[in-house]
Amino acid sequence: MLIDQEPMNNPIDLSRLASRWRSSDEWKKMVEEMDSAEPMPSHLNTINSSGLFHIVSTDKMSVLYNETPQHGHDVGVVQADCPAPTRRLAYYFEMTVKNAGQKGQVTIGFTMQHFKMRRQPGWEANSCGYHGDDGYLYHGQGKGESFGPTFTTNDIVGAGINYATHEFFFTKNAKLIGTVAKVIKGPLYPTIAVHSKNEEVTVNLGRTPFYFDIEGYIMEERLKQQTVIEKHSLQPNISHCVYLCLSNQQILVEKLIMNGNIDSAFQKLQEWYPQVVQDELSVICFLLCSQRFIEYIKIGQSEDAVSYGSSAITKFYKVKSYADLLEDIVGLLAYKVPAASSLGYLLDVPQREFVADAVNAAVLSTNPALKDPNRCMYSCLEKLLKQLTLCSLERRAAMEGQGEAFYLHFELQSAGKSKRG
Repeated sequence: MLIDQEPMNNPIDLSRLASRWRSSDEWKKMVEEMDSAEPMPSHLNTINSSGLFHIVSTDKMSVLYNETPQHGHDVGVVQADCPAPTRRLAYYFEMTVKNAGQKGQVTIGFTMQHFKMRRQPGWEANSCGYHGDDGYLYHGQGKGESFGPTFTTNDIVGAGINYATHEFFFTKNAKLIGTVAKVIKGPLYPTIAVHSKNEEVTVNLGRTPFYFDIEGYIMEERLKQQTVIEKHSLQPNISHCVYLCLSNQQILVEKLIMNGNIDSAFQKLQEWYPQVVQDELSVICFLLCSQRFIEYIKIGQSEDAVSYGSSAITKFYKVKSYADLLEDIVGLLAYKVPAASSLGYLLDVPQREFVADAVNAAVLSTNPALKDPNRCMYSCLEKLLKQLTLCSLERRAAMEGQGEAFYLHFELQSAGKSKRG
């Protein structure tokens, strides 16, 4: 008979998620799926363009100026088919100048959707452009400012948005030229422009590798952010309040779990914190027994796992809440090489870490100083992490949702890797 029971602060779903999220392959896959939901510019938009003074190639990746301009409004401007994605640290695209034409008045930059398509990027409000004929940068004003070198035939220039610093950045022939503050709000379209006879450019929106090392740039920007964070020190009493909760007994129990010695950990809990394991169907008992079963599988003792499962695991089938995870745990027996299976994440170190974290949280609930013992799953450290997440979400909201999303599990995993390295 199933017991429709939901143990207090039941972390079973969290256990499943934490184990999967802490697996780098699973986590990367999830992040990629989230990113893929955001449209990426893929070609030039032949509909929303000036269309009078240029020809866009059939593959929609090149533009040729084929007329003789009569005045400053005879510009051939073309935007990408969709705005630059924003849920990332940076977006970047490149333009190759195949022919600088008569005057080399080619431009690369960003504009809003309803930009005047017969004006150079940067000449009008809500736009920014790096111009090849004079190397000037224009960002919404009629007068440009000295910015970088000019560019001409065979040069490859790039334009990007750094959402972490709220800046536009530009490159020439794989070198970073400079940055300018991004004061424009709203979706921005990658934009190129030609303005004199025979000017021809080709864009790379990511179909092929960029000439500029954009991945290296992003890595450097992340390191800069990390350096800034590490320069700020917390008040001593903050770290004290986190570690104060961990007694020597808790540390020993945690080490036993992390070493896979579940029987000894169980024994110490019964001796030091009996109230944590007094209910044999509690979440903590379930996690510990499940981990003991997993440890048998991990060292190849399948027969012992079956025997232990019959005596210690079967009782948990009474609790409906445990059904899904029980299915995974027992499912390990179906594989000749469990570590290589889809359930292999259960055999990884992060699974032990989660069990140890859950036990520590439960032990904290035995602290008589707690005003609300029902909040046993919330340690001081967890409160700090929750605050960090909230602040990150608020900061991103203030930036109109632009920039990399904050993934706490990814940050913790990255921090762990850097320490081990």
